[in-house]
Amino acid sequence: MLRVPRPSVRVAIVVVSVLLATSVLGFGLLKAATYQPTPAAGAPWPSASAAAAPGVAGQCGTVPVRAPRELRGMWLTTVANIDWPSKRGLSQAQVKAEYQGWLDLAVAQRHNAIFVHVRPSGDAFWPSAYAPWSEWLTGKRDGKSPGWDPLDYMVREAHARNLEFHAWFNPYRGTQPGPVGPGADFAKIAPNHPLRQQHRDWAISYPRGKNGRLYFDPGIPAARKFVEDAMLEAVEKYDVDGVHFDDFFYPYPQEGEDFPDAASFARYGAGKTRDQWRRDNVDTLVREMHERLEKLKPWVKFGISPFGIWRNKATDPAGSDSKGLEAYDAIYADTRKWVQEGWLDYIVPQLYWNLGFAKADYTKLLPWWTALTKGTDVQLYIGMADYRVGEQGAWSDPGQLDRQMALNDKYGVQGQVHFSAKQIRADRLGAVTRYKNKHYASPALVPRMARLPASPPAAPRLVSATRTGAAMTFEATAPGATSWALYRVTGDAAALVATGRAGSPVADPAAPAGPASYCLSGLDRSGNESPVSPPLTTS
Repeated sequence: MLRVPRPSVRVAIVVVSVLLATSVLGFGLLKAATYQPTPAAGAPWPSASAAAAPGVAGQCGTVPVRAPRELRGMWLTTVANIDWPSKRGLSQAQVKAEYQGWLDLAVAQRHNAIFVHVRPSGDAFWPSAYAPWSEWLTGKRDGKSPGWDPLDYMVREAHARNLEFHAWFNPYRGTQPGPVGPGADFAKIAPNHPLRQQHRDWAISYPRGKNGRLYFDPGIPAARKFVEDAMLEAVEKYDVDGVHFDDFFYPYPQEGEDFPDAASFARYGAGKTRDQWRRDNVDTLVREMHERLEKLKPWVKFGISPFGIWRNKATDPAGSDSKGLEAYDAIYADTRKWVQEGWLDYIVPQLYWNLGFAKADYTKLLPWWTALTKGTDVQLYIGMADYRVGEQGAWSDPGQLDRQMALNDKYGVQGQVHFSAKQIRADRLGAVTRYKNKHYASPALVPRMARLPASPPAAPRLVSATRTGAAMTFEATAPGATSWALYRVTGDAAALVATGRAGSPVADPAAPAGPASYCLSGLDRSGNESPVSPPLTTS
């Protein structure tokens, strides 16, 4: 079976000098009704006692309001310093300045979410009781603190720009392979790493040799709970909007080597085949994270970005019309089941193949994923291969991503996440500018998730307006809102022209020269919108 390109290829392309064994990329039911939004970043808006004139849902004066609902995001990869930080051991000021630059790029691209690698390989970008500090941040493998809290800073800065912050975790990876990382050499990993200090019996080395990688054994229930606890620690401590996994559970297979988990299978796998037991282990992790997130913070979204093929039709009639590696069989990821069981809020299949590719044709895989998610509460976003632009063949066409996104629109896909941040900034062949101008020409609100807690605020009010250059800035009240959306009347509708976090100035950055009518709405944390304000006409 020919193995179609997968994330390992993209890393080789993105970081040619870094010898990574595999890539860096690979979350049901109505959530609890009692929802108390956490305080929004920035200064508070007027209290609910402030006057709020009545408005009409979905209507600005006599015309309808129109706003695209689409998640737009990028993956910010920390492992091996692929995207950020640019080098290991930078100063706090340098790390912060680089991160702000990535957020500014996201805003310039009219994104509304960012997915940041905060646990790439058994490490952490926050002070954790479960993991050593990441060497990609500190520059050392001693596990010692850099003296500040990057995750707290990351979340606050993203929210200040009205970007959702999705904390991206690799659950079972314990180390990065050598020679870039410590590999499977216990002597080279941080002294306080749990696989070295406390639970060496949980560690599995794969592939063989010290340049392999250490994994937490997914077949040991205590190890699974430990990695869940490690990830949920970040959710409990920080105001994240999402928990995000990529495609790494069991490792991608290496020719001639099986994952050496015979001991845990002998102890815990009674009555099952090895393959089914492994799938059950991954299923249990996904289901338990879904259940525990609901109890801990029901407004936090849970999503996974899996490999783009579940199974091929030749193997299983329910599979896709493809001929590539199958996640179900190769890495024991039953992605179809996770959607059917409602264990996720969103799924982001990595469709990193071009239109017409014989082994995995984008035009055939996209309809399979849309059919799978149709009628469920699981939202479908697509993982876009910005990193492949400029390769020979189909990817030498700067319109490849643009045409793929046009298909996404045709099939009702609810968003895209782009791999990765560095490729967006590079804008090879002008492909990013091309799809931005066609598909991200105006701001977008994040899609509503019906099963998340809903607490839409009261209608806001526009009080007055002041022009400064091209911008029109408003005095406004929006009691109870987490964020705001500003609409401007053009013709027979009012279009979305700007969004922002509660406490940030309400402004149209490109106001027309003459009079214009505006309306404002407020949104809760889950994207539920208030009635809009009565219109305010500027002179």
